[in-house]
Amino acid sequence: MPAGPWTDEENELIVADYFAMLAEEIAGRGYNKAERNRGLQARIGRSRTSIEYKHQNISAVLKGLGEAWIPGYKPAFNFQMSLVEGIVRWLARHPGWLHRLPDGAASGLREPAPLWIGPTPTLRDRPPPEELEQILHIARKFDVAGRDERNAALGKAGEERVLDHERASLATLGCHDLARRVRWVSQEDGDGAGYDIASFATDGRPRLIEVKTTNGWERTPFHITRNELAVAEERRAEWCLFRLWNFSRDPRAFELRPPLDAHVGLTATAFEAGFDEVPR
Repeated sequence: MPAGPWTDEENELIVADYFAMLAEEIAGRGYNKAERNRGLQARIGRSRTSIEYKHQNISAVLKGLGEAWIPGYKPAFNFQMSLVEGIVRWLARHPGWLHRLPDGAASGLREPAPLWIGPTPTLRDRPPPEELEQILHIARKFDVAGRDERNAALGKAGEERVLDHERASLATLGCHDLARRVRWVSQEDGDGAGYDIASFATDGRPRLIEVKTTNGWERTPFHITRNELAVAEERRAEWCLFRLWNFSRDPRAFELRPPLDAHVGLTATAFEAGFDEVPR
C-alpha cells in the first residue's frame, strides 16, 4: 500500500466520496461506511485506517470552512493544505452546495415554530489552541465570513426563519397583538437600519434584531458593518445580534448583546480611502 503524503488525485477521490456520504446524511438516507471505505481501498490502495483518518481530516477542514460535516467522523487536525485545496476545488465545481437551504425554506414551506436558543460561546468552551489556530487560518484564508455575507439566499432565508421564530414565540406566550406587529425591516424598508427585524419583548419594549446566518458551526466568523455596530451602541437596551448556525441541517441560534466586543474580537477587514485626507 502507498505511504507518505496523499496525492492530489487521492484527495480528489476521497473528497468526492465524503461529500457523497454527507449528502446522504443530510437527506436522512442510509449508507454503508464500511462498504464505501472498501471501495476507496480498491481505488487508491490506502488502508482502512488511513482512509478513516483522512475522513476525519476532511471533517476538520469543513469545520474551518464553516460547513457541515459527518458527525461519525470526528474532526482530526494537523492535515495537509493540499487536502484543504482539494476540498475548495470540489466546492468550486459544485456551487450549489454552498447555497443549499433547509428543506422547505426555498419554497416557503416553513414551520413557524420557535428556534432552539443556546448559550453564547465562551473562552472556556473554545477548542484547544492548536485546533483553533488551524480553523481560524482556514476561515481567514478562504474568507468564510465574506462568503456567507455574499450569499443573499442564505441571509434572506435566515432572516425569514428568525422572523417566524419571533412571531411564534410571542404568540405562544399569548402576545398575539405584538406578534402581528413584528416587521421584517430589511425587506420592507431596505438595508440601512442597522438591524433586520423589529420585534418586541413580552412587555412591549422594542427588540431590534440583526441576523447573521451560517451553515457552519457556532464559532464560524461573520461580517458586521460599521452602521450595525453604531446602532448597537446607540440602542444598547433594544438591539441584539441573532447568530443562526448549522442552518442547512438543524438550525440553532444564540444571541449577543452590546457591547459586542465583550463577546467577539472585532477585526478591521477594509479601510475607506478619502482624497480629502491625503497627508501633506
